[in-house]
Amino acid sequence: MSREAELEAILRAAPSLMTVMEKARALDLPDWILFSGAIYQRVLNHLTGRDADYGIKDYDIGYFDPDTSWDAEDVVIRRVAAAFEPPLREMVEVRNQARVHLWFEGKFGEPYAPLANSAEALSRFTSATFAVGARLEADGRMTILAPFGLEDIFALRLRPNPLRKTGGFQRTAEAAKARWPELAIEP
Repeated sequence: MSREAELEAILRAAPSLMTVMEKARALDLPDWILFSGAIYQRVLNHLTGRDADYGIKDYDIGYFDPDTSWDAEDVVIRRVAAAFEPPLREMVEVRNQARVHLWFEGKFGEPYAPLANSAEALSRFTSATFAVGARLEADGRMTILAPFGLEDIFALRLRPNPLRKTGGFQRTAEAAKARWPELAIEP
């Protein structure tokens, strides 16, 4: 079985994640992807024998709309929130990836060039291991996006993003290692 097929099987076996993906698909947001902890933490949980929802704090959905106004994004945030029942309503976070460059440096103290699409956001994650996203297509297929591949995540290995030098990797890696002590951190 390929790593992509293995990842897809892990994701499809998580009912809460599939509910989020099905509702995201129904909302038909432009160029949407579910990414971050909702994806990589499911793999870590599967590989370490933990419950599928262990450590899941939220479900990050990125979409790409050239309208970078806050008002346009707020309409989408409200629309997405209305599509979910508690507790998922409070856990689903949606952000327009076309707007990230407008607020990122102010929040994290690092410059962030504008993105061309949602998938490009994955190449900017702190760790190559975390740079994995998925989308449930209209025909039921699942698209897996992983610009650095899936070997690190399946090897329980954390390494910095080779394309983005950031001071945030060590903090992020230590937080992950506290929850999954089986992880190996590479400098």
